[in-house]
Amino acid sequence: MIRVLGIETSCDETAASVVAVDGDGAPRILSNIVLSQIEEHAAFGGVVPEIAARAHVEALDGIVEAALADSGVALADIDAIAATAGPGLVGGLIVGLMTAKAIAAAANKPLIAINHLEGHALTARLTDGLDFPYLLLLVSGGHTQILAVRGVGDYQRWATTIDDALGEAFDKTAKMLGLPYPGGPNVEKAAQTGNASRFAFPRPMKGSAQPDFSFSGLKTAVRQAATAIAPLSDQDVADICASFQAAVADALADRVARALARFRETFPGTRNPALVVAGGVAANRTIKATLERQCDEAGFTFVAPPLKLCTDNAAMIAWAGIERLREGMAQENGFDFVPRSRWPLDSISTPMVGSGRRGAKA
Repeated sequence: MIRVLGIETSCDETAASVVAVDGDGAPRILSNIVLSQIEEHAAFGGVVPEIAARAHVEALDGIVEAALADSGVALADIDAIAATAGPGLVGGLIVGLMTAKAIAAAANKPLIAINHLEGHALTARLTDGLDFPYLLLLVSGGHTQILAVRGVGDYQRWATTIDDALGEAFDKTAKMLGLPYPGGPNVEKAAQTGNASRFAFPRPMKGSAQPDFSFSGLKTAVRQAATAIAPLSDQDVADICASFQAAVADALADRVARALARFRETFPGTRNPALVVAGGVAANRTIKATLERQCDEAGFTFVAPPLKLCTDNAAMIAWAGIERLREGMAQENGFDFVPRSRWPLDSISTPMVGSGRRGAKA
């Protein structure tokens, strides 16, 4: 049996989890504790990095203790400590990784620095036992990417956003319309009573030969529509949200269609091709239904892990640690690893958003 303690503090969730693999290879989530910081950031309409880091400092020790207690596994019986080391808000990353280093050093356990995106990429293997290769659509507050997942540590990025991440676009749309934070679930809730055909919002990049995403123009169109009919009634807000959501789903479907075709060409021997959708935006029912229908038509299996494992959590970090342990890929220099606010999952891809001293953004 392999047991790994995972720690996740990349943004505004403080999380710890113990995941195990039995002798027969079956994975089990023994505990999965997530403390959200939504209330701390709601007044600002988004995550404030300094507030997030301080909240992690205050909560993490207790969260780790709770995860170990819930799992029924003593720290002495843990095989390794896995912690998110990037990408994310650097203050939170420092808190989580330094805590993991301290625990690993005190308990004489290996430390595995995990790329947060790899946690999302491998979650479908924890929940659905998916075989490589498969296609991943990652849609969250910080990332919008399509990747071919070919193996542990073997990822090929096929598309990314050239401006806003999709979750960011939802949050900013909600803020413009006076809806509370977080934007994703509140836009979706308002859209339930809206007319999705009232506003003809653009479908960014639809039909473009370039495979990437763009949401900045759509966000601007929402602002212009809202300004033109201000002051907004509740029905106006609902109609804008429904129209925005429909535009997003349509744009995603167009981009994903290209990726599905490319997957068929790149991996012609794959008997049961699958599209995995991960990240907080994967919870949106309109988007999910659109992609499910698209997969059915294209002969792909649609896989969306449970919501609690799509949003940021430590079970996916612990699982990524297990995957690396089993492949003999646990980093020997884990204690020397420095948190990375920018850490592309496919480091050889040309950065679309840009680079700086800290590396590529995407």
